[in-house]
Amino acid sequence: MATTQQRIVPRYAHTAGRTSLAYSWDGKYLITVGSNEVIRKFTVGSEDEPVTIDDALGRNVAVAASNESFITCSESGTISLFSMATDTLKQLLVRCTLSSRDIALSPDGDWVAVASDETIVKVVNVEDNHKIMNLRSQSQSVKHVAFHPTGNYLAVSCVDGVIYIYSLSTEEPELVKKVDGIIKAVDAESEICSKVSWHPDGRAFAAQTPTRDIIVVDRAKWETHKAFASGHAGDITDFAWSPNGAFLASAGTDGKLVIWETEEQTIIAKYDYRHIVSLAWHPKHNSISFTTSRGELYTLPNAVPDDRAFRLKLTTRLAPLLNDSGPSTVLENRSMPPPPRKRASSVDSLDDILGGGIDDDLDDFIIDDDGAGYLEPKKNRKRGNEHLDPIVHGPKRPAYGMAMWSPEIHEPFQPGSTPWKGKRRYLCLNLIGFVWTVDQDTHHTVTVEFYDRDSYRDFHLADPYLYDKACLNESGTLFSCQPKDENPAAIFYRPHETWATRVDWRTSLPRGEEIVSIALSQSYIVVCTSRGYVRVFTLFGVPFRVYRQKHTPFVACASWRDYIFVMGNGAVGADGKTQLTYSIENVKRDETLQCSDVVALPPDGEAKNVFFSSDGDPVIYDSEGVLLVLARWRRRGEAKWIPLLDTKALDRLVGGRKEETYWPVAVAQNKFHCIILKGGEKHPYFPRPLLSEFDFKIPLSTNSIADSTTTTEGGATPAPNTDVLEETYVRESILLDLREELGVYTTTDEQGAMEMTKCVNAIDKALLQLLGLECQSEDYGPKALEICGLFRRKRTLELAIKVAVRFNQGVLAEKIGELRDRMEIEER
Repeated sequence: MATTQQRIVPRYAHTAGRTSLAYSWDGKYLITVGSNEVIRKFTVGSEDEPVTIDDALGRNVAVAASNESFITCSESGTISLFSMATDTLKQLLVRCTLSSRDIALSPDGDWVAVASDETIVKVVNVEDNHKIMNLRSQSQSVKHVAFHPTGNYLAVSCVDGVIYIYSLSTEEPELVKKVDGIIKAVDAESEICSKVSWHPDGRAFAAQTPTRDIIVVDRAKWETHKAFASGHAGDITDFAWSPNGAFLASAGTDGKLVIWETEEQTIIAKYDYRHIVSLAWHPKHNSISFTTSRGELYTLPNAVPDDRAFRLKLTTRLAPLLNDSGPSTVLENRSMPPPPRKRASSVDSLDDILGGGIDDDLDDFIIDDDGAGYLEPKKNRKRGNEHLDPIVHGPKRPAYGMAMWSPEIHEPFQPGSTPWKGKRRYLCLNLIGFVWTVDQDTHHTVTVEFYDRDSYRDFHLADPYLYDKACLNESGTLFSCQPKDENPAAIFYRPHETWATRVDWRTSLPRGEEIVSIALSQSYIVVCTSRGYVRVFTLFGVPFRVYRQKHTPFVACASWRDYIFVMGNGAVGADGKTQLTYSIENVKRDETLQCSDVVALPPDGEAKNVFFSSDGDPVIYDSEGVLLVLARWRRRGEAKWIPLLDTKALDRLVGGRKEETYWPVAVAQNKFHCIILKGGEKHPYFPRPLLSEFDFKIPLSTNSIADSTTTTEGGATPAPNTDVLEETYVRESILLDLREELGVYTTTDEQGAMEMTKCVNAIDKALLQLLGLECQSEDYGPKALEICGLFRRKRTLELAIKVAVRFNQGVLAEKIGELRDRMEIEER
């Protein structure tokens, strides 16, 4: 099954951390909770901003909703009831002494079950919270709870890997079955899902096994039946049946969202979405909403492919048991819960929660599965598919999640790093050296090696923090790690040498922030976070500046001396993608040089790397293999991206002689330093690859690149052709402009002055040779004189006159003389 990805713009509902969601039964509202202690209420099909409810009592970890209300549970142990109509806190239902982990709402909306770090499960009446039942058979804390579709049973999943099934149809709740060996033991705070999900027909439930499969367990005999196998390469973080049980959706740590067909347990769609921790089917439409550990909310329209989506409109499907002849215990998929039923006044009994045992009035639970008509529908019985009417939008364009189109965003990356391959990856690759890490299962080991071992000493360290980003320069090495368990995100800096006793330092970021990209210069450390903040520190840990970037989410950042370069996602362009924007700041002077300007990318292009050149100019390398430099970036409104090299047009690739791509490393000494990748590789790997370098070559002409010289009349002395000379002129002019720009804002040393002189000489030499070729052509004319007007030095005009005379171009020589005289007058 091929993996696809529908480009969907996420809604940033909460800060990074555990984020959960629930639909109201009628599908009108979507409620999300997260780590920033607020509740968001989204109106499905509306473009309006969600309602923000600030009455949350702590960091909420789960939410359940009906049509009239929604209930949240928090790490502080509080279970709160909110009104759906007024968005206000109605009451505190119950408080646990330890952190609560999950809640479940009964099908009639009257009772809520609470899982917590306590060993007791509380079942609380929503209308009268003095009516509480305590389920006490567990020996360990509880991670998940789930009501049976009839409400007569409750499944409890404990952290020790044991499932407890309680009957709630008797006056005193009764432990029906203790199921061991299905789910694995997991920590209460783990993102790995160990819940039970009852199939809508009520005959079975599904649960994740230690082998990352989803197994079906028969409720009648408590035997395992069919399995949804081999869908994920990582642990499953959440799964859910479609409203009528025809499909199953699952998400895992492998970054896959998988849609299964229940009847055959086959995969019908697979999507690429990372960090999913909670998902839910829309009660009426063919869409799935899910939240991530980064606080993002996505809604995937047309989750089930069109050729199978009709099955969502059918009545409740049978659970995938080995013998499918048994009756279903639920009539059909409901978009509305059953009407409330009276119960006895006992505070410890669920006797009449749904009017009797699970097998009462069995005739009401026979379904016409194949449409043959053998079931005589009772009067006023609903078919159950009215809730699957097509989505009808108003005059406005479709809102989030219901839209058929969503803009595409630029994904973040850390310059110089590679993804995991095996258990190794590079955290940083540049001209100073390289940083690489190895996954040792319980921890990582990090190695920093240098090319110049006379000046620097390699080092190796154990990494319990699991650093995922690094920067390396002449001053030191910078690392960063993401939040883990109770530990917030942090950065760690280790200088190469210092006169002080303490040589390194570490600092944590505020809770709820993840690190998107980091940069290290000779003066400052830059950290871009998931909350849109740019945090700037001095090299020894003093917080220097903090501000929120205008365009987020971030893509990458780079730094050089006092300057920082930050890229982010901007407005949506004509091609349906967000524009990649950048800003440049001088943090020492608190001066903005370029603000939210657009990075020049080709159609469907992406930025593959960004860094400053050795001369201090921002450089990007795009997905088309083009290296671009940002010129005049110190002048507001004048910055422009100029191509220095098109690697697809290199001489070595002409005629298909080689098939290779290039991993950008640096720009220094007028050369592009990179790693050559062969055999379809996209990233460098181990053993450490060698660096290669290529001269700049401005893409100007479509003529043959290999034919770079011509032959003189004698046939012995090769000389550059017109294309080569024109490219030399343009290239050296660009390099001269960059150096002159640098010289205006910094002190030019002797080496810099010498480089500018070389550029001027190269420009005039190329133009003089072009003049010679033009004088030899039969149709020479104004172009020859135009070339003379481009000389950088007046004395070159004297040489130009000699060239014209040599080729018997007397009129041209006179014109050049007049041009020289005008220049002398202007200089006076």
